[in-house]
Amino acid sequence: MTDLPAETTDDAFLGGRLRLRQLRSGHRAGHDAMLLAAATAAQPGQAVVDFGAGVGAAGLAVARRVDGISLRLVEIDPVLVQLARDNAAANGLGAEVVTLDIGAGAAAFAAAGLGPDSADVVLMNPPFHDAARHRGSPDGARQIAHVATATTLQAWVHAARRVLKSGGALTLIWRADGLAEVLAELQRGFGSIKVLAVHSAPAEPAIRIIVAAVKGGRAPLSIVPAVALRDASGAPDPHIRNVLDGTAALRL
Repeated sequence: MTDLPAETTDDAFLGGRLRLRQLRSGHRAGHDAMLLAAATAAQPGQAVVDFGAGVGAAGLAVARRVDGISLRLVEIDPVLVQLARDNAAANGLGAEVVTLDIGAGAAAFAAAGLGPDSADVVLMNPPFHDAARHRGSPDGARQIAHVATATTLQAWVHAARRVLKSGGALTLIWRADGLAEVLAELQRGFGSIKVLAVHSAPAEPAIRIIVAAVKGGRAPLSIVPAVALRDASGAPDPHIRNVLDGTAALRL
């Protein structure tokens, strides 16, 4: 078992229905993970895989909403892996937690129980900050969790394409100004793409995009109605507040 740092916090998500122990400093789960989870369509009995799971926030939020999924949490950092295991157990949610680099080859995935065409749903929150424009953290783990390399998105989408069954669904969150990158990577093997823009306020530019795609899908690209975290007065948007409390979903 990995020794855990003493400096952790116990934080409430989904209106207190999901509690997560996470590091006080470094990469921490927040709105992005909950929005990703709320946009991930899953059904009981499906195999759901969370790439770059961290302490398990997004995947466990899906499991809290959808009973009976088979959940795997995939994370490279052994400290976060142990926290994810602890969080799954503490919340009474079954999950297999796998220590794995998303950029690893097919053999490594298969050895971890993630062979080709084995998943119904993949959700992922890859590192997405542009290294050319984002000042990286001196904390190495935080840097890995937040800053993308030139091949990050390509590697993660390729891994999702490999493990998803035909007709399986991918949901990812990315920075809004990287939409063209996401669409370019999804051209190979994915279709039925839906894009949801997330704004901090209605009159401000989008800060995130949530993209859903189907392996082998053939429906045309769809831009669904955008959402904003705050309303025009600056107050929390009621729908997004319900999404973050776990009483509403984001429909793509």
